[in-house]
Amino acid sequence: MPRAPIEYRDASPKVRAVFDDIKRTRQVDDVNNFWKYLAHDPVTLARTWQSVKEVMVPSALDPLTKEMIYLAVSVTNGCGYCIASHTAAARKAGMSEAMFGQVMAVVGMANETNRLANGYRVPIDPAFE
Repeated sequence: MPRAPIEYRDASPKVRAVFDDIKRTRQVDDVNNFWKYLAHDPVTLARTWQSVKEVMVPSALDPLTKEMIYLAVSVTNGCGYCIASHTAAARKAGMSEAMFGQVMAVVGMANETNRLANGYRVPIDPAFE
């Protein structure tokens, strides 16, 4: 039987501090289930949240691009939760239906050609080294 999510009212002070930072940073009233389940391991919760904040902040890549990359990797990894979460985040950041369709086309094509290259054991061209 899966564990239940840890709700704010039941969280330890350490977990509440992370939840508070998530809510403040994302300007939301509650954290999503991913964080509530990670709260079973407060060290992993805090480390993961810190990493997400560092990686997903606007920098050389804008937030929309980062969310679309996250979505593409989530599709490739088959993580239904992450697909839903990052599709919503990408849409919120401005992803249109046409953009979503193109991301899915690229993901499908990349997965196909990656498998073909691996299956045929294609050597890397010297120009790509």
